[in-house]
Amino acid sequence: MTEELQRLLPFEPENAAAMAAYMKNHFPFCGVQAPERRRLSRPVQQLSRGWDFEELLQAIVFFYGQPEREYHYVAIDLAESNCRRLERQHLQALLPLLSEKQWWDSIDAWRKVYGDWCSRHPEALSEVFHWFFGREDFWLRRIGITLQLKFKEQTDTRLLTKAVEADLATEEFFIQKAIGWALREYSKTAPEWVVAFIEAHPEMSILARREALKHL
Repeated sequence: MTEELQRLLPFEPENAAAMAAYMKNHFPFCGVQAPERRRLSRPVQQLSRGWDFEELLQAIVFFYGQPEREYHYVAIDLAESNCRRLERQHLQALLPLLSEKQWWDSIDAWRKVYGDWCSRHPEALSEVFHWFFGREDFWLRRIGITLQLKFKEQTDTRLLTKAVEADLATEEFFIQKAIGWALREYSKTAPEWVVAFIEAHPEMSILARREALKHL
């Protein structure tokens, strides 16, 4: 990658400290707010649609390797911008990045990439789901739980049930939030199904149950 790409975002110290604190100081920040980050990275996003996958992967890996969190968002945005033309093996090649620099913001952004791809390729949903299901890394299981977040009527309730039931007893906060989030989102489409599911699982945590029932 060129030096110009490396200096894609300016450093704005007045915002950087606050943004880092919001993310529990897991990562340093440039201090660039999301709208400005998207504006500054738009030329790279547009150029990327003309790259072959090796060039695209190189750029994604490059940006994800930078210390500042905003560059990680740029990397994931590159994957999302090219989601329509990615193939299954391309998504597999990106999987190692999902185990790096983990926190809820990057994990949920990656989930959107994989979820959007699966919504266009429903025949591959089960295979992609099992890339995340049952993994020791709870962040990856969070993706499996929320993979179908915006699928509405296309939701495969068998896979949703499998993901949720496997982690009902998991005490991890971000897993319980994910369970509630997935069920809450599906309740907008099938409220009766969600209510019946909750009633059938009295062992569900208070947190997951409360999150799931917010719209009911």
